[in-house]
Amino acid sequence: MDAISLPWWLFAIFAALAWLLTGALRRYALTHNVIDVPNARSSHKSPTPRGGGIAFVISFLLGLATLALTGNVAPVDALALGGAGAWIALIGFLDDHGHIQARWRLLAHFVGAAWVLYWIGGVPVVSFWGLEMQSGWLLSVLGAFYLVWMLNLYNFMDGIDGIASIEALCVTVGGCVLYALAGQPLAGAPSALLAATVAGFLLWNFPPAKIFMGDGGSGFLGLTLGALSLLAGWHSPAMLWAWLVMLGVFIVDATVTLIRRLCRGEKVYEAHRTHAYQYASRKYSSHRRVTLTVLAINLLWLFPWAMAISTERLDGMTGLICAYVPLIAASIWLKAGTPESVD
Repeated sequence: MDAISLPWWLFAIFAALAWLLTGALRRYALTHNVIDVPNARSSHKSPTPRGGGIAFVISFLLGLATLALTGNVAPVDALALGGAGAWIALIGFLDDHGHIQARWRLLAHFVGAAWVLYWIGGVPVVSFWGLEMQSGWLLSVLGAFYLVWMLNLYNFMDGIDGIASIEALCVTVGGCVLYALAGQPLAGAPSALLAATVAGFLLWNFPPAKIFMGDGGSGFLGLTLGALSLLAGWHSPAMLWAWLVMLGVFIVDATVTLIRRLCRGEKVYEAHRTHAYQYASRKYSSHRRVTLTVLAINLLWLFPWAMAISTERLDGMTGLICAYVPLIAASIWLKAGTPESVD
């Protein structure tokens, strides 16, 4: 295989594998009663099989090994993404099929974050408004919290049909485009692989979903997307800001919701359905409409800002603020983090 030009069919193979494995996992879930039964905190109304995210986890890990063995992904990057991803998926899978106490899950999450940071060499230089924060212990600590927050917020945001898959697709495909514009198309190989495998799963998960990804899949996506954003920063400081912008829908909704719940003294680790996207799905009585709106926001609003940042036509911090302010306003308007009785 030529490491200079990746054949499209390689990604098609792993997309097809994810699709096939998702179907197999759905049959397994139905046979063994691995079902998500709706309750007062649910956003769905029908019992639905869960745990399907393991399909794209397995497909991605196999594809990543293939890319590393053929010289298309650096071994250290493959170790960072593959090792942490497999670990987090395992923890989520075990939690899906039983229960792991919150403190032990959190410890496992920090272990996964530390693994990523060790292999990629820590957090890249962060620059904004002419200032630079050099790599060091402080950035590494902040980077660990960032990765753990990405992991958990993805779990929180995976609450309606297709939304987590669509978000991952938008970010990874957008990342590939930005790498291509920067003249580094091969740097986007892991992102392209993740996009392909999630696309295979999305065929089962698009509203109305036939299977949910579960904590194993959503946690894996959150950590992997966070790790990919840090790797982007090693290619160019501007690229880190661009990825943060593309992740904006999930980061803003989850963060605004968390802050408002903390301010009211709520137990933020308890299940709830007060995110902006959850209020929107009830307001408009449609998972599909909200999921497609997230797609539109990513394509029409966030990606243009990310492109302006990555091509250095705009400072990263300035672009992020401009991109995030309307999202924050929308989250507040949709009553993110407020008690459900207010709705």
